[in-house]
Amino acid sequence: MDLRNATGAEVRRQARLGQWSAPTAGLALGHVQANLVVTPRELAFDFLLFCQRNPKPCPLLDVTEPGDPEPKNVAPGADLRTDVPCYRIFHHGELVEEPADLNHVWRSDLVAFLLGCSFTFENALLQAGIPVRHIEKGCNVPMYRTNIPCRPAGVFKGPMVVSMRPMTPAQAIRATQICSRFPRAHGAPVHFGDPAAIGIRDLGTPDFGDPVEIQPGEIPVFWACGVTPQAVVMAARPPLVITHKPGHMFVTDLKDTDLEDA
Repeated sequence: MDLRNATGAEVRRQARLGQWSAPTAGLALGHVQANLVVTPRELAFDFLLFCQRNPKPCPLLDVTEPGDPEPKNVAPGADLRTDVPCYRIFHHGELVEEPADLNHVWRSDLVAFLLGCSFTFENALLQAGIPVRHIEKGCNVPMYRTNIPCRPAGVFKGPMVVSMRPMTPAQAIRATQICSRFPRAHGAPVHFGDPAAIGIRDLGTPDFGDPVEIQPGEIPVFWACGVTPQAVVMAARPPLVITHKPGHMFVTDLKDTDLEDA
């Protein structure tokens, strides 16, 4: 099934019908993709504050009313209980389930947050002739826990997660210029080069996603990642948090240009 040129609504429909359960990198090119975090109402303020204090990994796009699964600002008519290819449910920081929908666990007190995603700026990179290795290989982007601490907020505290794309130094400079125009999709990279400098021991064993080859003449380029809340949940161990499965994003109706700074 080729969804590269699909609309956000079509990708969501395929997810809802169970026809797409794979990562969404390279799908609906030109549409904004989003990370999902769902908390009970009593944790929602803490998480909102966490996003405000950590805008690089957690750029906020939308917040729903308690119990309402419709993200009215970014995809009117969509349903966050069904329109993501795969979800994760954490109890006290432990991953207990990766369901295809949330109908069996949805409650009237749940608040959903949608956060910007680096998949959003990948279309701009491709248009500029900058290769994106995980799209070329048809796999998920590699993601790593770092030693960069997030600013805590309430119960939420833990390390930043980064995504990695191999590039030549010249491509990395151009990518920085391009991605800086998308602050609500993580913006410019947070690190180039030596992974050990940010606490990553082995690029071949990502904490989330799939490894990709770094070819001769390339360096690893790291962006803040919207999977950061999942690492934070594992560290902070709140009673209940629901997220997307890494790389399996919610595709909105927004266009990439809607997030682009002039």
